[in-house]
Amino acid sequence: MCCLEAHRTMNLPGLTSNSLPQRIESAAAATRLPTLKQSLCYGSVGFGLASIAVFVIVGCGRPWMYRYLGALGPYLVATVLFIVLAGGILSRLVAGPGRLLHFYLLFGVAFFSYAAGWVIAYLALRNLLGELLGSIAGSCLLALVLAAAFKVGNSLPKLIPVLFLASSVGYFLGRLLHVAISGTVGMILFGAAYGLGFGAGLGYALFLVQEPVGRRLER
Repeated sequence: MCCLEAHRTMNLPGLTSNSLPQRIESAAAATRLPTLKQSLCYGSVGFGLASIAVFVIVGCGRPWMYRYLGALGPYLVATVLFIVLAGGILSRLVAGPGRLLHFYLLFGVAFFSYAAGWVIAYLALRNLLGELLGSIAGSCLLALVLAAAFKVGNSLPKLIPVLFLASSVGYFLGRLLHVAISGTVGMILFGAAYGLGFGAGLGYALFLVQEPVGRRLER
């Protein structure tokens, strides 16, 4: 279902790499593709700030969410918050006019696929192995959506391991910090570690999928 929805979204005007050069060239001359350094730094810090906000909101509101939204409530709320907050921030790493709306559509499908893969794998086992398998499943789905959107399937061998390592390192480091430091401070540290790590991976992924466009524009 996620793949079908992703395929339809990818066909929206302005999302594929084939249409991106035309969008950039029709924009102001100052429009540029972000560099790798810019993508890594902005992705890490931007997604990190969004992650802290999401972890604090969901951490504080978890009892209410369980009561009124059920067992999946916190996961659904966290997913929506990540899409709303991080989508706008990360859209700055995609070049071209009209990028905010187009990227929100793409990121919504991509991150929902990631979250669905993670939650399904985790809830099937409800242990550390489930969290690890969730990171693998979620990263694969996220990479597939991005590769399909920009028509760069040959980048999957790089996209999948980078997204998996970035999300796993950030998540499990944050998990250790939260175990060591409980309460709101621990939750903030959890969100910061996860956001900084995964954000760097997302920044690299967005740089990688736009590389073919950059090479064409340099000709």
